[in-house]
Amino acid sequence: MISYEFPLNERIRTLLRLEDLFSRAVFFIAGQHSKDHHAALEVLFEIAEVASRADLKSDLLQELGRQKATLAALRSNPEISEQALDLVLTDLDRVSAELLALTSKVGQHLRENEWLMSIKQRSSLPGGVCEFDLPSYHYWLNREPGVRRDALNSWLAPMLPIRDGLEIVLRLLRDSGKSSHLLAPQGSFQQMQGGRVAQLLRVLLDDTLSCTPEVSANKYALNIRFISADYAAKAALFDQDVRFELIACSL
Repeated sequence: MISYEFPLNERIRTLLRLEDLFSRAVFFIAGQHSKDHHAALEVLFEIAEVASRADLKSDLLQELGRQKATLAALRSNPEISEQALDLVLTDLDRVSAELLALTSKVGQHLRENEWLMSIKQRSSLPGGVCEFDLPSYHYWLNREPGVRRDALNSWLAPMLPIRDGLEIVLRLLRDSGKSSHLLAPQGSFQQMQGGRVAQLLRVLLDDTLSCTPEVSANKYALNIRFISADYAAKAALFDQDVRFELIACSL
């Protein structure tokens, strides 16, 4: 199965972008080659740009607080494991404290580093970080992989509370999902919403189906169109019945 996720508001869209960027940063930092570490540095610049929204930290703190209150009320529920609940609440407390300890704008430590900003500026130009453009960067890329990795981890570390916060929020969001097995006749599906709008929709498709979903939703209706995955042709509706699983997630 292939899972496709569709955020239905800007806040969840931002969290999903950051989740992907943090995942890529960790992947490239773990590499050995200088090209891995160049890619990692560019991803760090992207994280700083996306996470620089002034309300991101407060949004995360507000949501973590709301989830803590909701989960704490479950202590008397005999169907809930108290040990598992305590672990989640401990995580919520830890991450909230780390977020509260952030005193500057996310990525500010990168913006205050003139050398890093010179690399970021040149990176926006096609082929702008060749060795003759940035000799000092070329020197850094030729240092031992461990030296580069230590530097990258030190630049990533101040932004990790944001990653830890969004991971908890997205995990709780995905765990809230309600699943339905549905059919899209001739590649098209519509469902009336009745005024309810999820925050995240997940569409699961058999990986043998050569189509991809396109989703549009509001409080009145949900529309899913399955588009043929023929990359050599103009995008067109997949003209077969499509069985899929739809998971609607809301906190």
